[in-house]
Amino acid sequence: MSPTPPLFSLPEARTRFTKSTREALNNKNIKPLLSTFSQVPGSENEKKCTLDQAFRGVLEEEIINHSSCENVLAIISLAIGGVTEGICTASTPFVLLGDVLDCLPLDQCDTIFTFVEKNVATWKSNTFYSAGKNYLLRMCNDLLRRLSKSQNTVFCGRIQLFLARLFPLSEKSGLNLQSQFNLENVTVFNTNEQESTLGQKHTEDREEGMDVEEGEMGDEEAPTTCSIPIDYNLYRKFWSLQDYFRNPVQCYEKISWKTFLKYSEEVLAVFKSYKLDDTQASRKKMEELKTGGEHVYFAKFLTSEKLMDLQLSDSNFRRHILLQYLILFQYLKGQVKFKSSNYVLTDEQSLWIEDTTKSVYQLLSENPPDGERFSKMVEHILNTEENWNSWKNEGCPSFVKERTSDTKPTRIIRKRTAPEDFLGKGPSKKILMGNEELTRLWNLCPDNMEACKSETREYMPTLEEFFEEAIEQADPENMVENEYKAVNNSNYGWRALRLLARRSPHFFQPTNQQFKSLPEYLENMVIKLAKELPPPSEEIKTGEDEDEEDNDALLKENESPDVRRDKPVTGEQIEVFANKLGEQWKILAPYLEMKDSEIRQIECDSEDMKMRAKQLLVAWQDQEGVHATPENLINALNKSGLSDLAESLTNDNETNS
Repeated sequence: MSPTPPLFSLPEARTRFTKSTREALNNKNIKPLLSTFSQVPGSENEKKCTLDQAFRGVLEEEIINHSSCENVLAIISLAIGGVTEGICTASTPFVLLGDVLDCLPLDQCDTIFTFVEKNVATWKSNTFYSAGKNYLLRMCNDLLRRLSKSQNTVFCGRIQLFLARLFPLSEKSGLNLQSQFNLENVTVFNTNEQESTLGQKHTEDREEGMDVEEGEMGDEEAPTTCSIPIDYNLYRKFWSLQDYFRNPVQCYEKISWKTFLKYSEEVLAVFKSYKLDDTQASRKKMEELKTGGEHVYFAKFLTSEKLMDLQLSDSNFRRHILLQYLILFQYLKGQVKFKSSNYVLTDEQSLWIEDTTKSVYQLLSENPPDGERFSKMVEHILNTEENWNSWKNEGCPSFVKERTSDTKPTRIIRKRTAPEDFLGKGPSKKILMGNEELTRLWNLCPDNMEACKSETREYMPTLEEFFEEAIEQADPENMVENEYKAVNNSNYGWRALRLLARRSPHFFQPTNQQFKSLPEYLENMVIKLAKELPPPSEEIKTGEDEDEEDNDALLKENESPDVRRDKPVTGEQIEVFANKLGEQWKILAPYLEMKDSEIRQIECDSEDMKMRAKQLLVAWQDQEGVHATPENLINALNKSGLSDLAESLTNDNETNS
C-alpha cells in the first residue's frame, strides 16, 4: 500500500515562498523560487495563488521599511520571471506595480514609471498583454488624476505616449470617436476695462523714459519692450479668440461668426504690421544654447496685461496662435462623422477661411527662426491628419490584415461541384466567374448570344432615319440655302458614306457622272434615295397596327402573377418592403448570401433600421442581377423564419398584378 501524498497547507506554503523570495532577491536569481515551487505539495493553481500572496507580502514590507526603488523593482522583475516560467499568474506584475504607485510619492513614481516604459515590449507580448492591458490602463489613469497638468506636464505627456505605444492604433478606447471638445479648458483674462492698467502703463513708461539721458543706457540694456501699440481693446479681442479655439462649433452661429471674423482680422493685421526681427530671434536662440537653458512649457496661457507686449514679441507665442487658427480651420472645413448636419459653412465663410489659411501660412513662413521650414512641416502634419480623420470616419478599421493560421485546416470532404453549376444550368442558374463583380455583370443576361443580338445593341441607323433631314432639305419647296444643308457638313458626309457602304446598293453602282466634291455626290445620292424611300407623311398607322397594339396591352394586363414574380424587383418594391422589414433585416441577411463583413459595413453606414434594411436589399439586388426576383426573396424569407413578411410580400405582388 503506497503512502498518501502530503496535503497542501497554505500557512506553510506561504512561509516557504516568502523565504524563497527573500533568497531570490539576495541572489538576484529565480532558481530558489523554482526549486520551492516544485517541492511544495498541492495543485498548480494553489501554489500559484500562494506565490502571488508571498510577492505582495514581501513588497508590502519593503514599502513600509522605505526601501529604495531598486529593491521594489527587483521584486517586480522576479514576478515577471515567475510568469515567464509559469509559476505565478500573469496579472501579478501589474498588481504589484499598482500597489507600488498607489503607495509611493510622485517623485519616486517617476522612477517606477521609467521601468514601466522600458518594458513596453514585455507588456505587449502574448503572455502579458491580454492579462495586463486593463491593469496598465487603470494604473495610468490613476497616475494622471494625481498629477498636475500645469506642473507635471512632461510626466503627463510620458504617460500618454506610453499608452499610445502599448495599445494598437485601432484600439478605440483611446480615441475621441465623437469629436468632443475639452470645454473645461477656459482661458481666464481681465474682462473689466476699468481695472485695466494698459493705458496707465504706457504713460508711466514715457515719464520714466524722460528721466534717462541719452548715452546712459548701454547696448546690452536696450529696452526689449514691443513697439506694438497695445490697448485694452486689442488685449480683450486677442484673448477672446481662445473661446472659439476651445469650442469651434460657435463659428457655425451667425452672430458668433461675425465676432470671430472681426477679432481675427484685427489680430492678424497686428501680426502682419509688426513682424519680428530674424537677427534678434537668432541671437536669443544662440544665448539659450550657450547657457544650456531648457525650454519651459506651460499648459495654460499667461494672460496678464503686463506680459502682452512680451508675448506678441515672442516668435514661439505667435506660432502657437497661428497654429490654433490652422487647426480650427481644418475642423470647420473637414468631414466629421459625428458633426451635426446643421454645421455647414456658407460659400462666403469657406472663401474667407481659404484666404485666411494662405495668410496664416505666409505669416508662419515669415516668423523667425526657420519660418519657411516650420510652415512646410505644419502643412505636412495637418495633411497627414486628414488621413486620420478619414480613418476615424470609416469606423476605425484595423490596420492588421487577418492572416490565415499556419496550421493546415482539416480538409472537409465534400462533393465536387457539378459542371452544370458553373455553366448556369443548376438550381441557381448563375454562372460563376470567380469574382463577385464579374459574376454579377456576366449574369445580367444569361444567354450571351441573345445579349449580342439585343435590339439595344443596334447602333447603326436606317437609311430613312439618317437621310430624313437631308431629303427634306433637298426638296426645292422648302427653299433651304446650300450653306445650311447637312450634306455640306464634313462629319455628316463621313458618316453618310459609311452608312451607304453598309446599307445602300447605289454606293457600288458604276456611274458616268463626275462629282467635284463630296457634298455634290451626297446630294445626288439623296435625290435617288428620296425617290425610293416613302416620305414621312405617308407613314400612316393602319387599323391592323392599332389592333396589334391593343392585343399587346391586353396580354400585359392578363399576365399571370407567376410570370411577374420572375421579373426583377423594382426600386419602389424595395422601398416599400424595407419599411416592413425594419429591425429584422439582420435575420434575413445570411439567407441572402451576405458576408459578415458586408453586414458590419451596413451597420457602420447607418443607425436607422429602415435604412439598413434598404441597403441590404439594394446590395442583394446588385449581387443577384436579373435573379433578384420577388420569388427568390420570398424563398429566403421563408427559410429565415419570417413567414409573415413572405406572405405580405406575396399579397403585395398579387395586388399589383
